[in-house]
Amino acid sequence: MDRDLIAQKLESLRRCVERVRQRSPVTAEALANDPDAQDILTLNLTRAVQLCVDIGAHLIAAQDKPAPDTMGQTFDTLSDMGTISADLAARMKKSVGFRNIAVHNYEAIDWTITHAVATRHLDDFAAFATAIAKAAGI
Repeated sequence: MDRDLIAQKLESLRRCVERVRQRSPVTAEALANDPDAQDILTLNLTRAVQLCVDIGAHLIAAQDKPAPDTMGQTFDTLSDMGTISADLAARMKKSVGFRNIAVHNYEAIDWTITHAVATRHLDDFAAFATAIAKAAGI
């Protein structure tokens, strides 16, 4: 396992989460009317999810486990390994759904949901980072 790589990705995750915290409008309505905030939040939230998946994939590979078939399965595998809780894995899998909508534009982004993620679920990323740092001995 490359601890320096994990530390670097955790720092990138911290920066993404901080950027979201700094730029989140007070209300979902304000977000719906602020294209710059929409871009900043969407970009940094999708980056945060991708970083978590990348970190998870690195830890899974270091344990010689088979690569997950989907991004969401990455979190299930980390839970099975005892790296993160099952509850956190379920929450992180939901973040993958948000990421897929944002990146692939499967449907119009719901700014109310985006605002909820940005204001109520950032602690999921912090919990993930804490668990990973512990597992990696960082």
